[in-house]
Amino acid sequence: MTTVARTRRAQPDDPTARTYRVAVLGSSGGNLRSHGGDDPATLLGEVHRQLTAAGIELTAIQFVAAAGSMDSTEESAPATLWELVDGVPLPVQHGSLAEINELAARRDAELAEAVHAGRLDGLVLISADPAGTNQRVVRAAAAGQLPASGTGGTSIATAQSMGLRLVSASGTTGTTNATRAVAYTSGLARHWDLRYRPVLGASNTVAKGSPWRRISVRGIMVSSIPAFIAMALLLAISKIPGLDVVSEVFDTLIDGLPIVVAAMAARKVSGLDEVGVVAGAIAGILSVPGGIVGGFVGGVLAGVLASYLLAWTLAHRFPATTANIAAGGIAGLVPGLLVYYALAPLTSALGGGVKDGVTQLLEFSPLLAGAAAGLVIWPAIMAGVYHSVILPLVLLEMGEKGHSFFGAIDLVALVMVSLGITTANLVAPRASGERALAASGAAVNFGFGTFVEASYPFMLADKKVFAGALLSAGLGGLVVGAVGAEATAYVPSLVAPFVSTNAVGIVLAMLTAAAAAFTCTLLINLRARRRAAATS
Repeated sequence: MTTVARTRRAQPDDPTARTYRVAVLGSSGGNLRSHGGDDPATLLGEVHRQLTAAGIELTAIQFVAAAGSMDSTEESAPATLWELVDGVPLPVQHGSLAEINELAARRDAELAEAVHAGRLDGLVLISADPAGTNQRVVRAAAAGQLPASGTGGTSIATAQSMGLRLVSASGTTGTTNATRAVAYTSGLARHWDLRYRPVLGASNTVAKGSPWRRISVRGIMVSSIPAFIAMALLLAISKIPGLDVVSEVFDTLIDGLPIVVAAMAARKVSGLDEVGVVAGAIAGILSVPGGIVGGFVGGVLAGVLASYLLAWTLAHRFPATTANIAAGGIAGLVPGLLVYYALAPLTSALGGGVKDGVTQLLEFSPLLAGAAAGLVIWPAIMAGVYHSVILPLVLLEMGEKGHSFFGAIDLVALVMVSLGITTANLVAPRASGERALAASGAAVNFGFGTFVEASYPFMLADKKVFAGALLSAGLGGLVVGAVGAEATAYVPSLVAPFVSTNAVGIVLAMLTAAAAAFTCTLLINLRARRRAAATS
């Protein structure tokens, strides 16, 4: 078959430039579903828009959208198969998830044949299933060394372990439909040396369906992560001698977090972009006395009310300008006043209860609390519980005091353990092809404090590596509890100590977890290599 070769920089209006053809493979995913995967029309439309801007032709789509998160959805759950019809992403078949997966598998075989025939030049993976409904085309692309870009921690790690050439890869947390689409396109454009300028701004696609069904705790909280990280960085700056005056700015920022959460909640729930953000901001300003939980409640109610108000005003022939003002203004004002005058004491108590609960847990037995949290966090993330329970808990803690015990556990037991596992496979892989996979995972974990799923292929391939990960996470958590450190993940490893409450203590915990994971994995790999050499 033909393989993709790098060419000179192509210009959008150059008739002699080669047109590269790609297919989009994926699903509404587990964590992705609360980050835009529940709205396939917008998600796929954004990808199509960005690819077109780079002069890349989207020739096929194979996307399975389920009624619930793939982390817990049953095979009998309703699902839909999306494909590209006359250049537009459309739903083509409805049925149970099992039936749709079977149809997708048939489409997978057709796409694999297109790769073999040279009719596809690259892939975009969106929480795909490389070991299931997408396995044929992924294996064909890997064999032909076609470039691919994508997101979805578990699926990307699996695709990399199958030899797929990922030119852009990451997890889903903290992304949006727009940022993911830009990342996919940027990776492919960079690989093919294409000129690409992202197309930003509204895509004129409004979410459909009941706004109540768009309420997602993890989707809203995770979308707000940048504000929490900015707050943590500001806290670190305030600790620098001579810059303690910045602590006043920190107090202002922490007071403003409910506004950010409310704006994100209203935007997501309403599906109205700018109108939703305005409604959420108004509700958030009035919800500040209620803390993070107050901002969440006010934003959700603002989003619901904005959706209904816009529909009602337009149905009664209000001018569009008036409809927008009503949806953005009144929808923000009413819930905001409700929180301000009635719900703030309750929501503030709930937020404070999280802080007090963690404090009491640590006072009871910091060593036990740290070790237990470290041991359960890997099963939690692999079972899909992390993003819906632990991460919102981290952000609630940070919203109360600027740092988090569970944030330190996240950093130490997940990021550092993943770094240790991937580094060991970089030093002594079982197979030469695993070194590149481990190198990219180690770099992202160390440099950005995320993409812990990079260690999945090694953990799932050998239960002893997984057991070593649990042991290392438990040890790291034990040290976190012993030193009483609080911090956050999602920052570079070198920055993490400066956003913690105990820089020396958190460094000790980080080194303990990483060293333990590295040593366990290295010994397991060396033993496996000796066995392989003895039998060859």
